[in-house]
Amino acid sequence: MSKKILMALMFSLIVVLAACGGSEEEDTGSDEGSEEMEDGSGEEASGNTLDISATNFEFDQEEYTVQSGEEVTVNLSNEEGAHGIAIEDLDVSMDSEGSTTFTPEEPGEYTIECSVPCGEGHEDMQSTLVVE
Repeated sequence: MSKKILMALMFSLIVVLAACGGSEEEDTGSDEGSEEMEDGSGEEASGNTLDISATNFEFDQEEYTVQSGEEVTVNLSNEEGAHGIAIEDLDVSMDSEGSTTFTPEEPGEYTIECSVPCGEGHEDMQSTLVVE
């Protein structure tokens, strides 16, 4: 009897683990709507929305560009690990994924840093925000 229960539990565990497995996004090969440059830098925020994706010790872009005087919505998503962002000179801070808005008034280059200690490469987790 205990052998049958053990087999049933193992089967249930396999089903649960299979259901919890993430699905990978399908790559359609289309770059439609993407303004990302080939070298991964200089993505311009479209529609005043800045989508930042964080993995362990790096952001998805080396550089982001927005317009001065216009409200910007930042959407932060963590693909790996726990991360936040801080842009000290613009008084922007997020300690987890989500959204926030701000209006950069002065053109210039600003450093985007990870605001959550995320491990050995945390100090190097930076990107640049260019305000034109």
